[in-house]
Amino acid sequence: MKIAVVGAGAIGGYLGARLSAAGEDVTFIARGPNLAAIQANGMRLRLTDGSEIHATNVRAFEKMAEAGAQDFVLLTLKAHQVGAIAADLKYLCHDNTAIVTMQNGIPWWYFYRHGGALEGTRLRASDPDGKIAEHLDPARVIGSVVYPAANLVSPGVVELVEGNRFGLGELDGTTTPRLQAIVGALIKAGFRAPIARDIRAEIWLKLWGNTSLNPVCALTHATLEDVCRFAPTRTLIASMMAEAEAVANALGVQFKIDIARRIAGAEAIGPHKPSTLQDVELGRPLELDALVGAVLELGELLKVPTPNIRAIYACVSLLAQTLNAQHGKLRITT
Repeated sequence: MKIAVVGAGAIGGYLGARLSAAGEDVTFIARGPNLAAIQANGMRLRLTDGSEIHATNVRAFEKMAEAGAQDFVLLTLKAHQVGAIAADLKYLCHDNTAIVTMQNGIPWWYFYRHGGALEGTRLRASDPDGKIAEHLDPARVIGSVVYPAANLVSPGVVELVEGNRFGLGELDGTTTPRLQAIVGALIKAGFRAPIARDIRAEIWLKLWGNTSLNPVCALTHATLEDVCRFAPTRTLIASMMAEAEAVANALGVQFKIDIARRIAGAEAIGPHKPSTLQDVELGRPLELDALVGAVLELGELLKVPTPNIRAIYACVSLLAQTLNAQHGKLRITT
């Protein structure tokens, strides 16, 4: 199959390298030093056991128009980056191309074929100016949840931290030939790729942690392990999770585990810096609206109070604004 990976960062590189090694026709859409490195040397993936996959039989382009139509597009950009490239996705699509959205947070398509009272609602936090919905037909979308952690350690080189699971599902919960095809390709490449009957519930389970853990780590410069073991931040995170769970429940989503188990799972990952903290350290825009702002917006729509989430969102938003205004970055060094 022809598979384009739009966003050749940590997760995109991880996926593309393994899919290429498994025999799929992989094209990366990248830019800058990362593009140059992939074009010159392919994509290198360092695994947790010390071994390496070197995917040399890949193509890489800056412009989607140069890549041509694909069977599947893996959209591995961060949520706040999708709007800027949405109009160009048409160059990667033929009539039956499916687009697998791999963003954290509440996706722009959440209320498409949702069936509830908010059917058709556009969340400002997920699609501020409506550009994504304008250019990306939700009928093409396969939803997904990304569980692995990885880092782009240098241009064209990804280092896996942990995990190989990607949950995928059609928005209406059906099992279609296209879903089976991409799941089959991922399994062949060595990933766990269970089909989710309710992809929105899967999204909420990960978002439950992202909404609380990511901004707290960004503010404190602490790892997942640290914020979960320090009693005051553990209590704060539990309170934020309780608020997010109440919002999810109001949408008809029930979590299969309790807050204590969810926090324990995050703690077990160890001294990992979530993506939001990594972005603070590197001076990159923060992925806040889809992760935190969307939960606040849903809370307002559903009349569910979220005071702890709102307070932390205010603080980390100001941090993001300050860093952006001063073209700065923050990192604790010794």
